[in-house]
Amino acid sequence: MSKSPIIEIRDLKKTYRVGEVDVHALRGANLSVGDGEFLAIVGHSGSGKSTLFNILGGLTPATSGGIHLGGQDLLAMTDLDRTKLRRGTVGFVFQKYNLLPTLTAHDNIALAEQLAGTRNMTQPWFREVLDSLGLASRLLHKPRAMSGGEQQRVAIARALVCQPKILLADEPTGNLDTENSIAVLDIMRGINKKYGQTILMITHNPEAADFADRKVRMKDGRVLDDGFEPIF
Repeated sequence: MSKSPIIEIRDLKKTYRVGEVDVHALRGANLSVGDGEFLAIVGHSGSGKSTLFNILGGLTPATSGGIHLGGQDLLAMTDLDRTKLRRGTVGFVFQKYNLLPTLTAHDNIALAEQLAGTRNMTQPWFREVLDSLGLASRLLHKPRAMSGGEQQRVAIARALVCQPKILLADEPTGNLDTENSIAVLDIMRGINKKYGQTILMITHNPEAADFADRKVRMKDGRVLDDGFEPIF
């Protein structure tokens, strides 16, 4: 990998207690992600993809192992530290858009900005982002007046407004038709190339994974492939 790593994962393990049974969601995952890389993570349900994302996003702590994100040791973080991580270092895009239905697109984005304590919506670079997302003329519309593709673009803008070092996208095209899926993936790839935004994307769709620079496959809580070779 030519770019310096922004994410380093070493022997990462996560065990959940379900009743009297230990469920091993991660069994020693290892992965490096370069700064500015667009990485697709694929794998069947139960492979550990979502658990890995939840740990990277500070939503849940790991059981053991090593994980550094942007120079920060996640395993050494308190709950407050992880909250700060979610506000500024990591942005999230989910399959469900999670927009507040009573707010306009502008206000959904502004709320995320307010929670993070930033003032980016008026900055020229963010106006460029809105233009690239095709949202400049849709900011005063509420979600019910927008297509699924437009709502996902708002979700991407909401994630980017805080200038996160890393964008985590969990099945971002899962609720979209083919045309809107391609449009959203093109936008994500464009943001990655133009602004150097690091993107990690979970997807079950091989065609979606092809938009990334690199693909890795997870199975049984481990990363099995790490490179450019076909993995489907």
